[in-house]
Amino acid sequence: MKLLALETANEQCSVCIVDEKQTLFFERDMRAKAQTQTILPMIEQGLNSTQLETSGLTAIAFSRGPGSFSGVRINAAVTQALAWSNDLPVVPVSTLQALAQAAYREAGLAQVTAVLDARMHEVYMASFQLDENQIMQALDEEKLLSYDAAAEYQKFTLIGSGSALIHADAVQYQQISATAEDIATIARQNVVKQEWVSAELALPVYLRDNAWKKIPEQGKAI
Repeated sequence: MKLLALETANEQCSVCIVDEKQTLFFERDMRAKAQTQTILPMIEQGLNSTQLETSGLTAIAFSRGPGSFSGVRINAAVTQALAWSNDLPVVPVSTLQALAQAAYREAGLAQVTAVLDARMHEVYMASFQLDENQIMQALDEEKLLSYDAAAEYQKFTLIGSGSALIHADAVQYQQISATAEDIATIARQNVVKQEWVSAELALPVYLRDNAWKKIPEQGKAI
């Protein structure tokens, strides 16, 4: 099994290739909003480094959102293009679940409430708990919430970019951010079980249905 995982749903870009047991390649570019320039060269670098052809992959996993509107769209578009052209299945992974997985990887947290800044005085939010396979699993529904509503929805330790927006003192895990390695960790088990979708179902999840209308209102992509 060879799995390519992509993460551009936030303001960074990362690419990871794994097999059943280990990470074969991982690269991360921290430059803000550089995904369109970096994602394809990073994929090519990963394939060259592992001596793989795209057609030789078992599947592609991607961070399907919620997150940066442009970042989520880039991730889905690149994944669909690669999957369609090479007849590969796809594993969509929640950006919030990947954030929760990063909290376990970085800080050993087993129960978290993942929060991403959605701008416009709102956050994306859901709670997760570690299962017996060391994978963070959702305990509730992913939601787009106002700050006040999010405070009521919180279950566990807050992590992610929206943490301090809910509670001003919740800054300890504010800088935790998901990478393609977290996407790969979650998706690996799906690939082993062949739990995946076809390319046309590799769709982004925005949570904000009228995202197109709100972009001009706030003067930036979300």
